[in-house]
Amino acid sequence: MYYPTIEKIIEYNVIILNVINVKKKDKPEVLSKVKILNIINECKNLEGDVYDKAVFLLRELIQKHPFASGNRRTAFVVTKDFIIKNKEKFKIKEDPKQARIMVGIREGYYKDEEIKEWIKHGKIKKFER
Repeated sequence: MYYPTIEKIIEYNVIILNVINVKKKDKPEVLSKVKILNIINECKNLEGDVYDKAVFLLRELIQKHPFASGNRRTAFVVTKDFIIKNKEKFKIKEDPKQARIMVGIREGYYKDEEIKEWIKHGKIKKFER
């Protein structure tokens, strides 16, 4: 099974912040390589299929906040890359409205099974506070 490296995740953060700059103060800065390494290692040791591991990657990269900026955007791209390189289907639409779901993941609104359904089939309930 393919797993992203620390270097690849950091590279995605740099690219994303150069391409999708949301705020003027967005800058590619790693706050913790240790957090990234721990996420990768825990993902490798996680029981379950590629989608279970993708949910873990997505949630942990968002919630552990290893970057100064672009954590949700980076987590999205890393997860998509992970799914595609493992020859599975990634069904989340590339739509700015999906960012709201990422806020819900950050805040713990969604259960892992709901996130898995979103990745596999592109369907998830609306995020509401």
